[in-house]
This record gives sequence, C-alpha cells and structure tokens, in this order.
Amino acid sequence: MAREKKHRSRGRRSPFAAAALIGAGLLLTGGVYAGASAAMASTTDAQTSVTTELTAADGQKLFTANCATCHGMDLQGTKEGPSLVGVGELAVEFQMSTGRMPLQMQGPQAPQKHPQFTEAQIRAVASYVQSVAPGPTYPDSWVTEGKPNPDDSSDEVSLAKGAELFRVNCAMCHNVAAAGGALTEGKYAPALTSTSALHMYAAMVTGPQNMPVFGDMNLSTQDKRDIIAALVFQQNEVQVGGFTLGSLGPVSEGLFIWIFGIGALVALTVWITAKSN
Repeated sequence: MAREKKHRSRGRRSPFAAAALIGAGLLLTGGVYAGASAAMASTTDAQTSVTTELTAADGQKLFTANCATCHGMDLQGTKEGPSLVGVGELAVEFQMSTGRMPLQMQGPQAPQKHPQFTEAQIRAVASYVQSVAPGPTYPDSWVTEGKPNPDDSSDEVSLAKGAELFRVNCAMCHNVAAAGGALTEGKYAPALTSTSALHMYAAMVTGPQNMPVFGDMNLSTQDKRDIIAALVFQQNEVQVGGFTLGSLGPVSEGLFIWIFGIGALVALTVWITAKSN
C-alpha cells in the first residue's frame, strides 16, 4: 500500500504583509537617522561651545596660519599685503566679517563675500592684533544699537540730521539712496542697503580701501550715530508707490517712462497705421 506523501500546507500571504514590511523598514531607517542626527548635533554644540572660548592666543595661531603670508609674522606687512600696525581690532573684524579678508585674488578692490571664519575666530584674531598693535576698538553699544548715551541724558537720534550729513559727506560715492556707485580704475563704493550698524561705524572710523577716515574733527560720535540711524531707518523703510527703480529719483523714473511709456506709444502708433492700411 503506497504511503501518502504529506504536503506542507502553504497558507496565502496576507496582502498587508508587504506594507507592514515596508513600514518596519522605514521606522528602522528613521530611528537610525534620528540617532545619527542627534549625535551630530551634540558634537556641533560641543564644538560651538569650544569656539566661543577662543582667546588672543588662539587668534595668533589663526593669524599665523591664514594671514601672516601677506601681512607678515610681526604684522609689519609684506609686498603682498599692508602693515596692520595701528589698524586695531575694529578694522580686523570689519575686513574678516564681510569676507573681504582673506583676499580672494589681487584686484582693484577686495570684494565682499561670505566670511571664511566663525564669529568667535574673527574676534580672536582681532583680539590678537589689538594686543600686539592697538588701534580703533569696538564702540559703545549706544552708538550702533540706538541706546541713549549714559553720559548724556538729553541725547537723541536725529534722522533728519543724519540724512543731511550722509548727503553732504557720503552720497557722492555711495549714492544718495545708499545704493553704491562706481569709482575710478575699477573701484566702487559698496551699497549700504544691508550693511550692519557696526560695520557702518567701522568703515567711518577705519577708512577701508577707498573710504576716507572720518575722525571726530570731521564727524563727531553723535554725527556718526545720526548717519547710522538714518541708514538703518532707510533699510527698514516700507517702500510705497510701486516699483522703487533703485530709489534713484527722477533720472531712473524718466528713463523708465522714456523706454517703456514712449516706446509703447510708438508701437501703438505703428500698429494703428498698419491696421488702417
């Protein structure tokens, strides 16, 4: 008598099995990614806490590795770069925070670009330069942050006076709308439409590149503060009346009307003439 073969019963696979398997895989992948992200974040926080404690000694190391080639080990300058004696920490912070330094390439003017160092590193280098060859330093907070002068209870910011001082002393290069302008030999005055108050003050005090130095005999600290307040107000001002056209006044508006307005009338006249013919 033939022995019957036992066949293992094969149950039908549930249609939700594939979905469950995919869901489990996604959960596992998400958990691994979340854990890795948390680990990286903690490492970044640790690095940030370390960089915030940089000192002038750390700044010297950064200077030696990144700046001494052009400015010299003793800050006396070389054929490739000027001396830093007397420029002060304010000038160093301005040049490095705006990305002008380290210099990308030799040219008529150092362009502004994204900074290559963190704020803590920049402050450390500036502190080192200030300790070796002191110069202009950071202003009191009342100058750039609009706070009252603790030594003068009647101190107030005058936007009208600041705008007038800007037109008299700065508009010939930076444009009356602070939109910047061209200078000679490929140089230019940068736009001030997004410049911070600290960097405005630093430029007036240190005179970077083609910028003249405005000492207290030219513009008092209060005058500088008024100019900064007027420019910051202009940055935050809500534009009304349609397109700003660069805020350059009747010149740009007249050019716009001449090209588009009269051009549209000429095109309409030609079309009407061709239609009638």
